[in-house]
Amino acid sequence: MRRFEVRDCGRLAYGQAFALQRELVEQRKRGEIPDQLLFVEHPHVITLGRNGHSENLLASEHVLRSSGIQFEETDRGGDITYHGPGQIVGYPIFDLRDWKRDVTAYVRAIEQAIMDTLFGFGIESRREPGATGVWTDKGKICAIGIHISRWVTSHGFALNHTTDLSYFQYIVPCGLSKPVTSIEALGYTMDRAAIQSALVNELSKQFFVGQTSVCSGLQPAFNMERTI
Repeated sequence: MRRFEVRDCGRLAYGQAFALQRELVEQRKRGEIPDQLLFVEHPHVITLGRNGHSENLLASEHVLRSSGIQFEETDRGGDITYHGPGQIVGYPIFDLRDWKRDVTAYVRAIEQAIMDTLFGFGIESRREPGATGVWTDKGKICAIGIHISRWVTSHGFALNHTTDLSYFQYIVPCGLSKPVTSIEALGYTMDRAAIQSALVNELSKQFFVGQTSVCSGLQPAFNMERTI
């Protein structure tokens, strides 16, 4: 049985999280560490993926700066998205050679883990034909953007729980003119810290022990640590 680690990094600037991912990816390629699942909450930041279109950024640099929002270009797939308080961001650092070398299957497995987690909160969700991520009847609730190097993954997903959805006004989320939503907006009432803790626990279970898990069959070895 292989081992894995889950790290709850707490609030972490996007650049710091990006650097941490790159460090862990190199360690994973060398076989120095087991698979990792990082959980992070970012300060307000808009990120543009390697396939992104600048026209999907609807605000000027001045507007972003005055609103306390950073802008970062990154190497993940996908277009443009927002991260901020009240959103749980997951960064799996997985070696897909130990699972299956199939990028589409990996993305579908992430979507399934999110949908199964939401189901546990009484929220019905689904995939949207022709799009990546997880959706509800009220809009997109989880964005997904990944990067794979020598079959080791980085970047991942952003799930809205108590997110201030007004920040999405500055972008065309993922290049799609469709609404976004959150667990809170769907009527689930729980304070931010409690819901984030519950999500970390449930997502960890779904990723590593769920029936359709990316790492189904792994032996849990939770290493919950805060980096700041």
